[in-house]
Amino acid sequence: QVQLVESGGGLVQPGGSLRLSCAVSGTIFSIDAMGWYRQAPGKQRELVAVITSGGSTNYADSVKGRFTISRDNAKNTVYLQMKSLKPEDTAVYYCNTDGRPRPTWSVIRYWGKGTLVTVSS
Repeated sequence: QVQLVESGGGLVQPGGSLRLSCAVSGTIFSIDAMGWYRQAPGKQRELVAVITSGGSTNYADSVKGRFTISRDNAKNTVYLQMKSLKPEDTAVYYCNTDGRPRPTWSVIRYWGKGTLVTVSS
């Protein structure tokens, strides 16, 4: 069974930094895009950043220049380095990945359970 486990969330002051990690475990044949989403209280889940298997990245306008997504394919892990954090970045951050459990299976989107990031003084 494929699982995604996020870590690195917590409480940070405005202007601070955090690094989120998300490790994919279980039997999976291939992993395509990996990404981070977030959901603030009372709001819909939104895309934060995505990285393809080839390393191309895309960011939400609200985090460009402050957040960096990266991945370690050998470890099946995706990271989100967050700098210059603002109170409006407070949310539960979810990672996801598009993966193929078996060579002949269709691509499935997997989600982690989320990690809370709180930006407050």
